[in-house]
Amino acid sequence: MKFQSMVLLTVLCGLQAGVSFAAEQPVAGSAEKGQAKAAPCVACHGVNGNSVNPEWPNLAGQHETYIKRQLSAFKSDQRQNVLMTPMAKPLSDEDIADLGAYFASQKSTGTLEAEPSKVALGQKLFRGGDPAKGIAACAACHGPDGAGNPAAGYAQIKGQHATYTINQLKAYRSGTRQTDPNQMMRNVASLLTDEQIDAVAAYIQGLR
Repeated sequence: MKFQSMVLLTVLCGLQAGVSFAAEQPVAGSAEKGQAKAAPCVACHGVNGNSVNPEWPNLAGQHETYIKRQLSAFKSDQRQNVLMTPMAKPLSDEDIADLGAYFASQKSTGTLEAEPSKVALGQKLFRGGDPAKGIAACAACHGPDGAGNPAAGYAQIKGQHATYTINQLKAYRSGTRQTDPNQMMRNVASLLTDEQIDAVAAYIQGLR
Protein backbone atom coordinates (compact mmCIF):
# COMPACT_ATOMS: atom_id res chain seq x y z
CA MET A 1 0.00 0.00 0.00
CA LYS A 2 2.82 2.41 0.84
CA PHE A 3 4.53 1.69 -2.48
CA GLN A 4 1.22 2.27 -4.27
CA SER A 5 0.89 5.63 -2.50
CA MET A 6 4.34 6.65 -3.75
CA VAL A 7 3.45 5.66 -7.30
CA LEU A 8 0.17 7.56 -7.05
CA LEU A 9 1.97 10.71 -5.92
CA THR A 10 4.37 10.48 -8.85
CA VAL A 11 1.46 10.05 -11.26
CA LEU A 12 -0.37 12.98 -9.68
CA CYS A 13 2.68 15.17 -10.24
CA GLY A 14 2.46 14.42 -13.94
CA LEU A 15 -1.31 14.81 -14.11
CA GLN A 16 -1.25 18.07 -12.19
CA ALA A 17 1.33 19.43 -14.61
CA GLY A 18 -0.98 18.75 -17.53
CA VAL A 19 -4.05 20.16 -15.81
CA SER A 20 -2.29 23.31 -14.62
CA PHE A 21 -0.75 24.03 -17.99
CA ALA A 22 -4.06 23.61 -19.77
CA ALA A 23 -6.25 25.45 -17.27
CA GLU A 24 -4.17 28.55 -16.61
CA GLN A 25 -4.65 31.63 -18.75
CA PRO A 26 -2.10 33.86 -17.06
CA VAL A 27 -1.89 37.62 -17.23
CA ALA A 28 1.33 38.48 -19.04
CA GLY A 29 3.82 40.02 -16.65
CA SER A 30 6.45 42.67 -17.30
CA ALA A 31 9.81 42.16 -15.60
CA GLU A 32 10.63 45.83 -16.17
CA LYS A 33 7.50 46.99 -14.36
CA GLY A 34 8.01 44.31 -11.74
CA GLN A 35 11.44 45.66 -10.86
CA ALA A 36 9.94 48.95 -9.69
CA LYS A 37 7.12 47.20 -7.86
CA ALA A 38 9.59 44.89 -6.10
CA ALA A 39 11.25 47.72 -4.15
CA PRO A 40 9.38 46.90 -0.90
CA CYS A 41 10.37 43.22 -1.26
CA VAL A 42 14.09 43.97 -0.90
CA ALA A 43 13.86 44.43 2.88
CA CYS A 44 13.10 40.73 3.39
CA HIS A 45 13.96 38.96 0.14
CA GLY A 46 17.17 40.82 -0.61
CA VAL A 47 18.51 42.57 -3.67
CA ASN A 48 17.24 40.87 -6.84
CA GLY A 49 15.46 38.27 -4.72
CA ASN A 50 18.57 36.81 -3.08
CA SER A 51 17.62 36.72 0.58
CA VAL A 52 20.32 36.96 3.23
CA ASN A 53 17.94 35.99 6.04
CA PRO A 54 17.36 32.22 6.29
CA GLU A 55 13.82 32.80 7.56
CA TRP A 56 12.79 34.35 4.24
CA PRO A 57 13.00 32.57 0.90
CA ASN A 58 15.19 33.30 -2.06
CA LEU A 59 12.97 34.39 -4.95
CA ALA A 60 15.62 34.91 -7.63
CA GLY A 61 14.97 32.54 -10.52
CA GLN A 62 11.79 31.16 -8.97
CA HIS A 63 9.17 30.17 -11.54
CA GLU A 64 6.78 32.94 -12.48
CA THR A 65 3.76 30.64 -12.17
CA TYR A 66 4.72 29.63 -8.64
CA ILE A 67 5.30 33.20 -7.45
CA LYS A 68 1.97 34.28 -8.88
CA ARG A 69 0.13 31.43 -7.17
CA GLN A 70 1.71 32.14 -3.81
CA LEU A 71 1.03 35.89 -3.97
CA SER A 72 -2.56 35.14 -4.94
CA ALA A 73 -2.80 32.69 -2.04
CA PHE A 74 -1.55 35.33 0.40
CA LYS A 75 -3.98 37.87 -1.05
CA SER A 76 -6.96 35.51 -0.69
CA ASP A 77 -5.93 34.31 2.80
CA GLN A 78 -5.46 30.77 1.53
CA ARG A 79 -1.89 31.10 2.78
CA GLN A 80 -1.31 33.05 5.97
CA ASN A 81 1.71 35.07 7.04
CA VAL A 82 1.76 38.16 9.23
CA LEU A 83 4.18 39.93 6.88
CA MET A 84 3.16 38.67 3.45
CA THR A 85 -0.62 38.81 3.78
CA PRO A 86 -0.83 42.60 4.21
CA MET A 87 1.78 43.07 1.47
CA ALA A 88 -0.23 40.98 -0.99
CA LYS A 89 -3.71 42.33 -0.22
CA PRO A 90 -3.43 45.53 -2.31
CA LEU A 91 -1.81 43.84 -5.31
CA SER A 92 -3.72 43.70 -8.59
CA ASP A 93 -3.50 40.75 -10.98
CA GLU A 94 -1.16 42.86 -13.09
CA ASP A 95 1.05 43.64 -10.08
CA ILE A 96 1.27 39.95 -9.23
CA ALA A 97 2.13 39.03 -12.82
CA ASP A 98 4.79 41.75 -13.01
CA LEU A 99 6.40 40.66 -9.75
CA GLY A 100 6.40 37.05 -10.89
CA ALA A 101 8.05 38.00 -14.18
CA TYR A 102 10.68 40.12 -12.44
CA PHE A 103 11.82 37.59 -9.86
CA ALA A 104 11.77 34.78 -12.42
CA SER A 105 14.19 36.81 -14.55
CA GLN A 106 16.73 37.26 -11.76
CA LYS A 107 19.78 35.08 -11.14
CA SER A 108 20.37 33.21 -7.91
CA THR A 109 23.76 33.84 -6.33
CA GLY A 110 23.90 30.17 -5.34
CA THR A 111 26.27 30.67 -2.42
CA LEU A 112 24.59 28.45 0.19
CA GLU A 113 26.16 25.13 1.15
CA ALA A 114 24.70 21.92 2.57
CA GLU A 115 25.58 20.85 6.10
CA PRO A 116 27.93 17.88 5.52
CA SER A 117 26.63 15.76 8.40
CA LYS A 118 23.11 15.76 6.94
CA VAL A 119 23.84 15.33 3.24
CA ALA A 120 23.72 11.52 3.08
CA LEU A 121 20.23 11.16 4.56
CA GLY A 122 18.98 14.27 2.77
CA GLN A 123 20.21 13.04 -0.60
CA LYS A 124 18.65 9.63 -0.04
CA LEU A 125 15.24 11.13 0.74
CA PHE A 126 15.41 13.71 -2.04
CA ARG A 127 16.36 11.26 -4.76
CA GLY A 128 14.67 8.06 -3.65
CA GLY A 129 12.29 8.83 -0.80
CA ASP A 130 11.69 6.13 1.79
CA PRO A 131 9.68 3.28 0.21
CA ALA A 132 9.31 1.44 3.52
CA LYS A 133 7.41 4.40 4.96
CA GLY A 134 5.64 5.41 1.76
CA ILE A 135 7.61 8.65 1.42
CA ALA A 136 7.94 9.73 -2.20
CA ALA A 137 11.14 11.27 -3.52
CA CYS A 138 11.25 15.06 -3.70
CA ALA A 139 12.77 14.68 -7.16
CA ALA A 140 9.53 13.14 -8.45
CA CYS A 141 7.93 16.60 -8.63
CA HIS A 142 10.78 19.05 -8.07
CA GLY A 143 13.22 17.38 -10.47
CA PRO A 144 16.60 15.71 -9.86
CA ASP A 145 18.35 19.05 -9.38
CA GLY A 146 15.51 20.83 -7.57
CA ALA A 147 14.69 23.05 -10.55
CA GLY A 148 10.96 22.35 -10.20
CA ASN A 149 8.30 22.24 -12.89
CA PRO A 150 7.11 25.64 -14.14
CA ALA A 151 4.23 24.21 -16.18
CA ALA A 152 2.72 22.64 -13.07
CA GLY A 153 3.72 25.46 -10.76
CA TYR A 154 6.00 23.22 -8.67
CA ALA A 155 8.59 25.38 -6.99
CA GLN A 156 12.25 25.61 -7.76
CA ILE A 157 13.76 24.59 -4.44
CA LYS A 158 17.48 24.25 -5.19
CA GLY A 159 19.64 26.56 -3.12
CA GLN A 160 16.77 27.51 -0.83
CA HIS A 161 17.55 28.38 2.78
CA ALA A 162 17.35 25.26 4.94
CA THR A 163 15.60 27.16 7.73
CA TYR A 164 12.85 28.33 5.38
CA THR A 165 12.42 24.84 3.91
CA ILE A 166 12.20 23.32 7.39
CA ASN A 167 9.53 25.82 8.39
CA GLN A 168 7.47 25.12 5.28
CA LEU A 169 7.69 21.33 5.58
CA LYS A 170 6.58 21.57 9.20
CA ALA A 171 3.74 23.88 8.18
CA TYR A 172 2.60 21.31 5.62
CA ARG A 173 2.96 18.56 8.21
CA SER A 174 0.80 20.40 10.73
CA GLY A 175 -1.71 21.45 8.08
CA THR A 176 -1.21 25.18 8.64
CA ARG A 177 -0.07 25.51 5.02
CA GLN A 178 -2.54 24.14 2.49
CA THR A 179 -1.45 25.50 -0.88
CA ASP A 180 -0.45 22.12 -2.32
CA PRO A 181 -2.56 20.60 -5.14
CA ASN A 182 -4.22 17.34 -4.08
CA GLN A 183 -2.56 17.69 -0.64
CA MET A 184 0.62 16.25 -2.12
CA MET A 185 3.02 18.13 0.15
CA ARG A 186 0.89 17.57 3.23
CA ASN A 187 0.75 13.84 2.52
CA VAL A 188 4.53 13.61 2.19
CA ALA A 189 5.37 15.93 5.09
CA SER A 190 3.01 14.08 7.43
CA LEU A 191 5.32 11.06 7.16
CA LEU A 192 8.58 12.90 7.78
CA THR A 193 10.35 13.03 11.13
CA ASP A 194 12.12 16.16 12.34
CA GLU A 195 15.45 14.50 11.54
CA GLN A 196 14.37 13.75 7.98
CA ILE A 197 13.05 17.27 7.48
CA ASP A 198 16.33 18.75 8.71
CA ALA A 199 18.34 16.45 6.45
CA VAL A 200 16.40 17.01 3.23
CA ALA A 201 16.34 20.77 3.85
CA ALA A 202 20.12 20.78 4.31
CA TYR A 203 20.58 18.83 1.08
CA ILE A 204 18.27 21.17 -0.86
CA GLN A 205 20.21 24.19 0.39
CA GLY A 206 23.36 22.85 -1.25
CA LEU A 207 21.80 22.04 -4.64
CA ARG A 208 22.88 24.11 -7.64
